[in-house]
Amino acid sequence: MSKHKSIVFHSFTPELAHHFKSINQQWIEAMFVMEDIDMQVLNEPQKHIISAGGHIWFAQHPEHGVVGTGALYKKAEGIFELTKMGVLDQVRGLKIGELLLQYILLQAKDIATKELFLLTNSQCEAAIHLYQKNGFVHDKEIMHRYGQAYARCNVAMKYLPSL
Repeated sequence: MSKHKSIVFHSFTPELAHHFKSINQQWIEAMFVMEDIDMQVLNEPQKHIISAGGHIWFAQHPEHGVVGTGALYKKAEGIFELTKMGVLDQVRGLKIGELLLQYILLQAKDIATKELFLLTNSQCEAAIHLYQKNGFVHDKEIMHRYGQAYARCNVAMKYLPSL
């Protein structure tokens, strides 16, 4: 557990798993169609992310409760995908997404990550701007290697600052 500007960050526990699903389902369904891979990961985050060597964190607001989540999905030794990151509609604009991203990036350094990337869609303009502001750049090689994971993926980004 860590605190920053009244937002408290929690690591995954089975009791928080329902927030992982509800927060991500909200933004995915608002913009896209839930894919099979989404349902698998959101229904069983312990199996698909945690037990596979990944990590999930939650952002808790003092008035609104758990409002954000994000994960590092282990793809190979030292290679992680930043995935399933979102905040509830009701708190957008409070910079919780940026605080959560910065918290996850700090954790990634402690995990000794060799490569950190994300997959997204060009419709997620605000998120892409946030990622660029925090050290991610567009990367064709990442797109070639991992972009087929989601039908909606047309943007791949790599984290450039040294981990």
